[in-house]
Amino acid sequence: MAEFTRNEAKAWARKRVRDFYAAPITPLTKDFQLDEAGIRENIEAYIEWGVDGLVIGGFANETWNMRPEWWYRLHEITADAVRGRTDLWTIILDPCAEVCLDKLKHVEKLGFSGAELMNPMTQLRGDDEIYNFFKYITDRSDLGICLYRTPVSGKVMGLDLLKRLVDIPTVVCTKQGNLNRAESLLLRRELRDDFIVSDPTEHFFLDDLREGGQVLFAEFSYLIYGRKRSVLRSYVNKARAGDFEGAYPEWKSLRPIWHLYEDEFMNPLIRTASYASLMSVIKIWCETLGLKAGPMKPPVEHLPPADRERLVGRIKELGLV
Repeated sequence: MAEFTRNEAKAWARKRVRDFYAAPITPLTKDFQLDEAGIRENIEAYIEWGVDGLVIGGFANETWNMRPEWWYRLHEITADAVRGRTDLWTIILDPCAEVCLDKLKHVEKLGFSGAELMNPMTQLRGDDEIYNFFKYITDRSDLGICLYRTPVSGKVMGLDLLKRLVDIPTVVCTKQGNLNRAESLLLRRELRDDFIVSDPTEHFFLDDLREGGQVLFAEFSYLIYGRKRSVLRSYVNKARAGDFEGAYPEWKSLRPIWHLYEDEFMNPLIRTASYASLMSVIKIWCETLGLKAGPMKPPVEHLPPADRERLVGRIKELGLV
């Protein structure tokens, strides 16, 4: 049961969905099965690190390459391991509205607050078609909805369409996955004040806190910054207290980590619009920091040994472990 009614969803999200909502990895065993013990061990680490929320089920979890029953099992394990200790959201990428609803019903029973939904990557391209897709789903579910605005879907939702969608009571935010800073600021300026626009780019987060932003939704920074995570939290706390002058040196000190992440993950993602092979970078990074990761699931290949060695070396040089 969600903590809010349909008409309370936006107000609840503005108060609750803040700071670091991390997208965790999915550890696999050597024979490419779900590592259930590893998932639970990782969740204990996330809770110990003080993550504000977990967002399960999307590209970061490699769910595009999972059997359908794995998606459901991943959420069951996660909910059982979390036991209400942090906020839980899912990501649903399916183009079929009925499949989306089946998944929403399942995670609602598990105690999830909401779902990040991507507009269908097949067939539905017109604004009216996409609006009807979301309206059909939100009329039949009371969970909070975050719109995944991404080129991966095949169509990046425009301002006119978003202005219609944000008036749906349970549509509470958008993850601005188009990775265009100017568009993030435009959406925040043009859309209603009680709606969250998340620019999921830590490099801009200090400025974002000054410009009305409030959450890094479904991204990796809080996991991959390792021993420097306390600096990340500190600059955010100072910014929230209005001490942007004090926050800036801490933000600045983290830029070498961001530059490595940008070189190894963000820039290739922008070029390819695909997470598939790049998740190998994140899994190796997380494994170096002590999380369970395991192999990539075929047909996706892991990083070659030389590239892995180079990446691990840079992570250690930056003092993250």
